[in-house]
Amino acid sequence: MKKFEEKTVKSQTIFKGKVITLVHEDVELPNGKQSKREVVKHPGAVAVIPITKEKKIMLVEQYRKPLERSIVEIPAGKLEPGEAPEVTALRELEEETGYTTEKLSYVTAFYTSPGFADEIIHIYLAEDLKKVESPLTPDEDEFVDIMECSLEEAEKMVAEKKIYDAKTAYAILYLKTRGL
Repeated sequence: MKKFEEKTVKSQTIFKGKVITLVHEDVELPNGKQSKREVVKHPGAVAVIPITKEKKIMLVEQYRKPLERSIVEIPAGKLEPGEAPEVTALRELEEETGYTTEKLSYVTAFYTSPGFADEIIHIYLAEDLKKVESPLTPDEDEFVDIMECSLEEAEKMVAEKKIYDAKTAYAILYLKTRGL
């Protein structure tokens, strides 16, 4: 038995969408009592920290409907069924920035919101970027502006809440501790 395990007694899919599935679960708690959980099922995602030859971070600005505003982020996207995370990383890098790399390094993975979702995001570092002549195009519902900035400029954007998501804040902290 896993420590503090909650055993699923009943599970019902409430919603199945293009990206997420919402499941309602009745669970038995470790003390024998019952409770309810709403769980968002997500296929997982990948994010890329692209670094130029000039040691600039490539970022994208895009509108995020749940926030009703634009924010600045590292390139990212969801895993497709059966797709390896490094394949997703290279695809998203090319779609969102027009660049690719042969120097892709795995950094880490973490759960984005484990209190209600199972989404895991894999983070990669992309160095020695190469411009793609005819790059993959972003998804038809995806509109992004590309920018390059120094680590100091990125830290300022965090303070100003222009960068306001966990994966990008993590990326900046990672680069700072790594000595970019």
